[in-house]
Amino acid sequence: MQKKIIASLAGKSNMFAKFKSGRLIVGLSLSMALLPSLAHASALEQFKSFVSSTQSAKGEFSQQLVKIDAGKAPKVTSTSSGVFIFARPGKFIWTYQKPYEQVLQADGDKLYIYDKDLNQVTTKSLGNALGSSPAAILFGSNDLEKNFVLKEGQAKDGMEWLEATPKAKDTTFDHIGIGLKDGVPQAMELRDSFGQVSLLTFKNFVKNPPLSTGQFQFVVPKGADVLNQ
Repeated sequence: MQKKIIASLAGKSNMFAKFKSGRLIVGLSLSMALLPSLAHASALEQFKSFVSSTQSAKGEFSQQLVKIDAGKAPKVTSTSSGVFIFARPGKFIWTYQKPYEQVLQADGDKLYIYDKDLNQVTTKSLGNALGSSPAAILFGSNDLEKNFVLKEGQAKDGMEWLEATPKAKDTTFDHIGIGLKDGVPQAMELRDSFGQVSLLTFKNFVKNPPLSTGQFQFVVPKGADVLNQ
């Protein structure tokens, strides 16, 4: 089940079901001027500020898959963690480090899924795969309202929350929540129609880090099998 949630970060749920499953003075002045207002801004205001000011970012993530059954207490069924880096639009490296290693990487044209245990790489045209997926929130274009209906949620856990509902009817997730604080995403809640919730939390989030040439160019590991879809 965790594999399904992992894969859905880059598209529809059945896409990867068979795999294991980012002018100094002026800039600083502007950032300092924005901080007080962002601390009290609504989730939507914070999110729009984040989208307009963030071309790339990097950080760390942790993920919990929670099963919710009627009449029963929520149950954490799996946990994972790793690091990410992205550059809009459609370029990212999402690396799971624990409990096993797996890399989802996109160069803007193709998506690569590398399973270290199997030493296997699967490639797929990125195309419109981001679309209304949760990945579009972080990695996609700035035109998010084209694919999502955005509205204010309730504040909780010290964050202002934004609710994003995909406009498309054939997406994996029915609802996506984005928790923001000081103008930066701190958490995401991904709810599907099967009573499952994937909880993502972010830390050490760095906006617009320096990127090296060819940062998102995927290099097939030596000896790896390559499957094209």
